[in-house]
Amino acid sequence: MSFKTFSEYLLLEKKYSKHTVLAYTRDIESFQYFLKQHHNSENVSEVGYSEIRQWIVDLVDNNISNRTINRKISSLNTYYKFLLKTEDILVNPLKQHKALKIGKKVQLPFSETELKTVLENSIEINDFNSARNQFIIELFYATGIRRIELVNLKVVDVDMNNNQIKVLGKRNKERYIPLISSLSKSLNGYLEYRKRLPVIEDSELLFLTKNGLKIYEKLVYRIINKYFSEASTKAKCSPHVLRHSFATHLLNQGADLNTVKELLGHTSLASTQVYTHSSINELKKVHAKSHPRNQR
Repeated sequence: MSFKTFSEYLLLEKKYSKHTVLAYTRDIESFQYFLKQHHNSENVSEVGYSEIRQWIVDLVDNNISNRTINRKISSLNTYYKFLLKTEDILVNPLKQHKALKIGKKVQLPFSETELKTVLENSIEINDFNSARNQFIIELFYATGIRRIELVNLKVVDVDMNNNQIKVLGKRNKERYIPLISSLSKSLNGYLEYRKRLPVIEDSELLFLTKNGLKIYEKLVYRIINKYFSEASTKAKCSPHVLRHSFATHLLNQGADLNTVKELLGHTSLASTQVYTHSSINELKKVHAKSHPRNQR
């Protein structure tokens, strides 16, 4: 079967972007090229796992990262699942394959100085967008919520009278996060500008675009990236780094790990522990200052 049919399937049925479809096709074509070079064949649908494993070894020998190899294999696996669906093959040769292990990258949070620069000096409140952006950044840092959780917030979810916010997390699990009182000013300022929008498509939603439509995840990313790229030298300036900063700064100030776990909406403590590495320097300072054997 031609890749054209597969591409049309990804575009029309799976609703993948053209960029994603092109990436899938290139990955499969790279395996096809390997088969031609080493097995004098270009038929990707007539191979077993042994040939695929040889390709993986070849990629490793050429210093291709495990992350990239896993992506290529994932593309190939999607193709084989499609061939199963169209009954062009009977068995997926990747059925028992296990992804290569990938070392987790250490992701540094924004420093408290960087946060202060953005929150106090970077945004001049003079219109709807600036008021909304300021409140988005403050809310991220005050609560550590996920980007999609912020996008789906409703006006009634933010309760400044009781200093708490209701968040709908993964698997539709609700949690309540305390709010700092300083958020009240930013919230009220944003809501005042929000009232002046000529059209509001969904009045229940808290965050909107200037056209009165529901805010979307890419816009939220651009907002965070814009302000923090100007204040930070970090390669990645995203909402997740802001969430990371929330957790790390709480831990640095002595917050209990289980408490941070609940605030972040994690089901497992192991998920929260990835944020503790950034607190090691603070722990070292306390340890050096407090340990009896280190006193001079």
